[in-house]
Amino acid sequence: MFGTQTRDVADDFNPRRRRTLWNTPTVSMSATTHTIRYNTGKKSLFNARFMSVKFEDLYGFMVEGNVDDVNVLNEVRERITEQGRVWWALEANKGANWYLQPKISSNEGVISVTSLKLSVLTNTITLRRLIRKGVPPVLRPKVWLSVSGAAKKRSTVPETYYDELIRATEGKTTPATRQIDHDLPRTFPCHPWLNSEEGQASLRRVLGLNYVAALLLLVMKTEEDAFWMLAVLLENVLVSDCYTDTLSGCHVEQRVFKDLLAKKCPRIAAHLEAMGFDVSLVATEWFLCLFSKSLPSETTLRVWDVLFNEGAKVLFHVALAIFKMREDDLLCIRQLGDVIDILQTTTHHLYDPDELLTFAFDKIGSMTTNTITKERKKQETVVMAELDQRIRRLSSLKMDG
Repeated sequence: MFGTQTRDVADDFNPRRRRTLWNTPTVSMSATTHTIRYNTGKKSLFNARFMSVKFEDLYGFMVEGNVDDVNVLNEVRERITEQGRVWWALEANKGANWYLQPKISSNEGVISVTSLKLSVLTNTITLRRLIRKGVPPVLRPKVWLSVSGAAKKRSTVPETYYDELIRATEGKTTPATRQIDHDLPRTFPCHPWLNSEEGQASLRRVLGLNYVAALLLLVMKTEEDAFWMLAVLLENVLVSDCYTDTLSGCHVEQRVFKDLLAKKCPRIAAHLEAMGFDVSLVATEWFLCLFSKSLPSETTLRVWDVLFNEGAKVLFHVALAIFKMREDDLLCIRQLGDVIDILQTTTHHLYDPDELLTFAFDKIGSMTTNTITKERKKQETVVMAELDQRIRRLSSLKMDG
């Protein structure tokens, strides 16, 4: 796919001709009083009278929550501001763009110090800790491009590569473009920019995966940067064939997740299995959309901060954490619909990313990228055998007909 021409990675962060997208909107709020049934995050569901507040978040999504949700979000934003000061202090101390320096891999959870410069080791450890606490929104495009490998991937092709792709596909109609056009109106339809003519044109050019691509556009601010982030996701982070017609990659992820749930949360797994509940009913959307359709946008982006730095294991950490956070409630449930209700309500009200990520990395236990890779390979064999058997059965039915 990629050419052989190279250029300095640092050049990717210099001003250059790109399609610039939208500016962050100002926050607006309105409040009305309602009585609804909702989950407080404690051990019971109950009716409560509270103030429902609508407001626009940092990325232009209209959010409706109760007063507690707003208070949590305000606390989170204060922490984001404080975290920003930490980043800027490090910029002053270590030098601008210190995190763009070569870093060592820590996928296995073990960092080798053999023949490494102390500064590189220190920066790697510091960066991992910082990213888990959150990347300031203004730095996200640059940090994501660097730590994910997207900037390096882009440096291997001519600067005109993306523009040439656009020209090559412009005006052409294919099954893929028809599917993209079908998905466009359904992708965050209430977002003002994504629902505009300009937003939909940008999303169409970035080539689909609608919810993931849409959020990347809002964060990265330029189509080309969003495209390269999407490329690194598909080629380096996610399992192969996750978005093909057969969704074979997604089936692999679900099998890996079920095995991990049994190992990391055995009581929950056993209870849900006894009920006949298939966890893929909720987890499929999480993995296909990388939580962008389930979690509040600012929480999703905190998950993505870590995902782009540490790899696919983060998706499993977070999915397991959501179940683990509600373990007591889930163990009391006897109806299948109540399981879905608890998990959906939990994800929709997870405005505190620190709470989620604390569970994900402190309560679940360690996992390595190699562990996930081995599990994927094992499950891929099973999934492909099942798909082959299904194709043979369908062919046999057609012949009989």
